[in-house]
Amino acid sequence: MSVVDTEVVVVGGGAMGSAAAWRLAARGHEVTLLERFEPGHRHGASHGASRNFNLAYAEPSHVSMLVESRRAWRELEAETGASVLDEVGLVNHGGDGAVDDEVHAALASAGVPGEFLPAEEAGRRWPGIRFDGRVLHLPTAGRLHADAAVRALQQAAIAHGARVRHRVPVRGIRVEGPDRVHLETERGTMTARRVVVAVGGWTSKLLGGVVELPRLVVTQEQPAHFAVRPDAGAWPGFNHRPGPSDDWWYSPVYGMLTPGEGVKAGWHGVGPVVDPDRRDHLAEPVQFAALRRYAREWLPGVDAEVATPISCTYTTTPDAVFVLDSAGPVTVAAGFSGHGFKFTPAVGRILADLVDGRPAPGVFALRRFASA
Repeated sequence: MSVVDTEVVVVGGGAMGSAAAWRLAARGHEVTLLERFEPGHRHGASHGASRNFNLAYAEPSHVSMLVESRRAWRELEAETGASVLDEVGLVNHGGDGAVDDEVHAALASAGVPGEFLPAEEAGRRWPGIRFDGRVLHLPTAGRLHADAAVRALQQAAIAHGARVRHRVPVRGIRVEGPDRVHLETERGTMTARRVVVAVGGWTSKLLGGVVELPRLVVTQEQPAHFAVRPDAGAWPGFNHRPGPSDDWWYSPVYGMLTPGEGVKAGWHGVGPVVDPDRRDHLAEPVQFAALRRYAREWLPGVDAEVATPISCTYTTTPDAVFVLDSAGPVTVAAGFSGHGFKFTPAVGRILADLVDGRPAPGVFALRRFASA
């Protein structure tokens, strides 16, 4: 690649970088998206066929982004013809239930429907899941097809004029002025007026010394797909919090049906710390055994002995809230902490706003880590 000058370079072609390229190109910016791996790769956090479109949030900033994202996922589908979001619903259960009261109130204030069901009624509707207490059902939540979403985001970005280049690793970024950033790639050098960096577990490696980041911990998470029994019935997404007797759990459990692959279930954010360049993609055996036990006890609609482990990365901030901010001409999206995918279109819009000079929303700004 020869020296190329462009207005905006987006580094990272996963969900967040692709969403940023879509929104920036739609606003008329000259955009080049660089992704180090091949299309559909499985090295990061944006691959696979399923993610929960989980609406169970109480924080106003997150709720507003969920409302925006639901609308924008449909906009993306209309633009590209892709099928991305399937509103199969979601059920929250377990724990003392207090958090569900907060979630229900916050969503109701934003016009998002929800209903409480007794365990018996929930069990009749979804016999594949065992319930032992009140259940919060969110009918407009659902399941996102991750691979299809990334493809659609890049398709939409290209349709608006963006250039998308795979297999172009960026090895270094240097700020040369308020409107000039130099990038070293394996195919040569580039300069840009603005750079957006959305590289997941590689953020600290690429931006160390360029942007003052919080500590970002990269873990290898290992959910599994469990074979579905023929009489299991319908499957919503689910979030299940442990009760007092569940002291063997590693964390709350999330899950959903992945069509053609089984019911995906996993612990949240408790995998081993890894270097993203040196992953083994193998399930940690003790955690995997505990996940099988969970499936045996709480998912009567699956065969817990027929399970296929899968692997992805989480990049987690100290407060498990995203970083969406700019430092000079460099905009960074990082630390999605295992719950970012559902927010992808709203994140893309915020990143485009940052490139356009708007301030970061305070909840996502780098300055919140200054005292630490």
